[in-house]
Amino acid sequence: MSKVVPVGSGPRIERVGVNVHACPLPEPESDGTLTWDSVTAVVVTLEAAGQTGTGWTYSSPAAATVIEHHLASIARDHGAFATSAGWQAMHRAGRNFGAGGLWMQALSAVDIAWWDLKARLLNTSVVELAGQVRTEVPFYGSGGFTSLDDRQLQEQVGSWAAVGATAMKIKIGENWGTDVARDLARVRRLAELAGPGVTLMVDANGGYRHGQALRVGRALDDLGVEWFEEPVTSDDPAELALLREQLSCDVTAGEYAAELDDVRALLPAVDCLQLDVTRCGGFTGFLRAAALAQSQHLDVSGHCAPALHSVIGAAVPNLRHVEYFIDHVRVESRLIDGVPSVGGGVLRPDPARPGHGMTVRSSAGGFIRPGQG
Repeated sequence: MSKVVPVGSGPRIERVGVNVHACPLPEPESDGTLTWDSVTAVVVTLEAAGQTGTGWTYSSPAAATVIEHHLASIARDHGAFATSAGWQAMHRAGRNFGAGGLWMQALSAVDIAWWDLKARLLNTSVVELAGQVRTEVPFYGSGGFTSLDDRQLQEQVGSWAAVGATAMKIKIGENWGTDVARDLARVRRLAELAGPGVTLMVDANGGYRHGQALRVGRALDDLGVEWFEEPVTSDDPAELALLREQLSCDVTAGEYAAELDDVRALLPAVDCLQLDVTRCGGFTGFLRAAALAQSQHLDVSGHCAPALHSVIGAAVPNLRHVEYFIDHVRVESRLIDGVPSVGGGVLRPDPARPGHGMTVRSSAGGFIRPGQG
């Protein structure tokens, strides 16, 4: 394999900025296996020839340190058009640190900013640059945390209905699968609140044991649920594949896939592959993973980060939908200007806007400023 060297394609990237934005939640939220009380966005800006590209990931503030100490100098060694060469160089630089997890989240933010910068310099949109295949991107409403009471769940379902969602997903697997009765009661309540014609979806976040997941899945089949996400841990593709053979509902996973090898391992195990553009290597990684899934005749679904997924999703032929995740909708509405319009069950990225069409709001303050590279 030939060595990847700095590439001077296009104007040089002159400046790399990093900022961290912590957005506290109104109250703690829980899924089957975790509780959190805030959402953190790590934002990257790349500057070249008077233009600025912006990218972000939902991660730990530590991702900003990775960018500052390891990735910023790589970006500055490349031209603004060298997205593929830059991606490869950033990925290889993570060899001794583990080029997944936190490293890939940091890389994802830089890659998204790089695509945005390249498109702006070319006076075109990321959608057109990636190869637009649709003007509207379908989404499903998502949230429905196990920590919500009935009133709060009703409010969330109402908010999804207000923007035309025809599919809705809630969390189950409460307390590592120790309250199945409540899980199923909440699914029945979702069906009542959503009404006829709405696709029912659930996410256990790997909270069930193997046999338990099968029994719950059969109950979900009886309730008409069509999407069973991470019934068991996604680290066990063999068990996911077994459940897929035994259940009628779609078995899905993939939100933690960082490398193409992670994707390859899941392809025989799922009915729809989830991908997270803020974890799998940005727009570059998402396109590569979606193409790999397409080679196995599988759809992909964008996990969280709806504004970013609506942009790249408009260029992916085998996209099923993106996740209109309530926490990230809140963050993006506060932090980002130019988020795609929403209504009628679809998101509409604007190909007339340069880049991905979004910038960080001038009034948004970061609680950590690691510096400028």
